[in-house]
Parts: sequence; structure tokens; C-alpha cells
Amino acid sequence: MSFFTDTASEMIYPLLPLFLTETLRAGAMSIGVIEGVAEAANSLLKIVSGWLTDRQGAPKRLVLAGYSLSSAARPLIGIATAWPQVLAIRLSDRLGKGIRTSPRDAMLAHYAPPGMRGRVYGFHRAMDHGGAVLGPLIAAAFLYVRPGDYRSLFAWTIVPGIVVVLLILGLPDDQRRPAVPVKDHSGAAGGPLGRSFHFAIAVILLFSLGNASDAFLLLRLSTEGISDAWIPVLWSLLHVVKMTSSVVGGVLSDRLGRRTMIGIGYLWYAAIYAAFGYFSSAGITVAVFLAYGVYFGLTEGVEKAWMADLVPTSRRGIAFGIYNSAIGFGSLAASLLFGLLWTQISPRAAFLTGSALALAASALLAGIRRPERRGGNHH
Repeated sequence: MSFFTDTASEMIYPLLPLFLTETLRAGAMSIGVIEGVAEAANSLLKIVSGWLTDRQGAPKRLVLAGYSLSSAARPLIGIATAWPQVLAIRLSDRLGKGIRTSPRDAMLAHYAPPGMRGRVYGFHRAMDHGGAVLGPLIAAAFLYVRPGDYRSLFAWTIVPGIVVVLLILGLPDDQRRPAVPVKDHSGAAGGPLGRSFHFAIAVILLFSLGNASDAFLLLRLSTEGISDAWIPVLWSLLHVVKMTSSVVGGVLSDRLGRRTMIGIGYLWYAAIYAAFGYFSSAGITVAVFLAYGVYFGLTEGVEKAWMADLVPTSRRGIAFGIYNSAIGFGSLAASLLFGLLWTQISPRAAFLTGSALALAASALLAGIRRPERRGGNHH
């Protein structure tokens, strides 16, 4: 499901900055507004859907509703004539993501064998990024045959969207209640999330304030003279890096611990953003862009495994809702701040701000006390 969803999404996403600036004649700030608002608007829904997952124990229905909404909304970008329309369509797409994400993450936590949670989330992220490898390649091939025909390309994303809905409908109904045991292994039903969890969320939120939309990285490639036809190819290559590093990062986190891997990831991110700020040659910018993918392997799946480690089983839905919403709200602030710094001062100022916030988060991460053991998970 994640593979085909990202195939559809990534046929559009790497071309959206170009579509906005060249076809619709919108400015860089519009990218910040669209991406920030779209990501943040689904954040409250992630909390609600997480709560419903814990309360009702019916993740399949929420997952179906979320994927269906995104699959229906996404192709409509092909008929947009002004950037506020793109905002409304992206908003619908992201609302679908908000509905499905927390229940899906809770289902994954339940299905993971003991001691392999990092591997499971890493593999899920790898499949997600696998779709993001294929999507841009389809887009590049399509635009090679029909240059500049963004609208037809966007419309074709309905096909993988239909595949996703059919896959969900094929899930057996006896999996409706995977994420909601009556009690966790300590015997407490619906217990508190705990101090370690809230401190972890604070660190992740601080980092996310410097983690603006990747649309700005694509814009950076464009401003360095990379041709439009190469942008989707580079975006696809970035996801090859993400895909391979996600599995490795997840496995290593099962052995070395979640905080260690996340801390390394934050430091890597700080170095990458500093490099984006300082270097201006096209070749170096491309190399830094591809190296950026390693950060995802070190953190994405690992953070989700960490969230599942820190809370009782019966509270995973709301925990993932809070985690995902913190990233969403941080993304709103980060994208608006990044767009403002980019346009009012310079791209360098924007990237160095993101780098500084990543360094601050990695320093704060070292202050989190080691949580208690939970049911065989020791990170």
C-alpha cells in the first residue's frame, strides 16, 4: 500500500515546485505556504485517528478512508489554474494521510516480532521510498515523451491510487483489532504516556522546526542550473539512498539503541544543511542532495520504533498521533520560516538556521534518560 501510494505521490511532488513557478507563475513563498499548511493541516487528524484507533480498535476502516481520500484528490492537481487551488488539493491529499498514518503505524507495531521493531519500521520506510524511486522515473519518462505536459502526468496518478484501495479492500477483516489489546503487558489499560515519551516528543519537535519541506531542496537544485528533466531523476536517486539506508538504520537501531541512531542522524542532517548553505557548485550540490538521503535511514523508521518502545501497547494509537502531529506542526513552522528566510535574506540563511536547530536537538537528545524495559524491547 505504501509502495503504490508513494509511486503516485512522487510522480507529482518533485515537479510541483516547477509546476507552481513556471506553469502557474507562483513565487517561492507559495511553496512554503502550500507545503507547510498541507502538512500541518493533517496533524490534528493524526491525533484524532490515533485516539480512535485506541478507542475503537478498527484501524482498517481508518486506513481505507485515508488512502481513498488521497487517491481521489491527487490527480486533480492536473486541472488547477492557480496556486490556491493546488493548496486545496494538497490539503485534501494530506488530510487523507492524517487519517491513515497513526492507525497504520500502530498496526505495524503490533505485527513486529519481539526485538525486530526497528527492522519492521525500517522495511516499511524502505517500501515507501521504493515507490518514491519508481514515481519520478515514470514522470521523467513521461515528460521525455511529452515535454511540459504536467497536467496529463498528474491525472495518470489515479491508476496507482486505485491499486492501493483494492489492496486495502483485500485485507482480511479479522485484522480489524490488531492495535488495541485490552491491557498492556504491565496489566494497565490505557495508562499514561510517561515523561520519557513527552521529552522525546519535545526533542523531535525542536528538530522539526529546522526541517523544512524538501521542495526547497528541489528548488535549490533548480537555482544551481540543474535542468527540469533531471530533477525527477535526482529525486528518484535520493529515494534509492533512503530505501537502502532505512533497512540498515532500522536493523542497527535494534542492536545499538534508538537514541544513538537518531542522534547520529540529526548530526548528519546538520552537516548536510550547512553544506547546502555554503556550496554553490552544481556538482557538489547534487552530491550533498543524494547524501541527504542517509539522514532518513538513520531516523525515520527508528523514531517510530522508539515511540512504540516508550508507551504501553494500549496507548500506541494516540502516541503515534502526537508524534506525527508534532512533526506536522514543526513542518508548518519550518516551511514558513524557511520560505521567509529564503526570500527576505538568502537561501544560505535558511539552510544554516535548519542546521543550527538540528545541532540543538542532538544536544538535547543526549539528556533523555534511558526508559524502562518494555516487553523485551530495550531501547
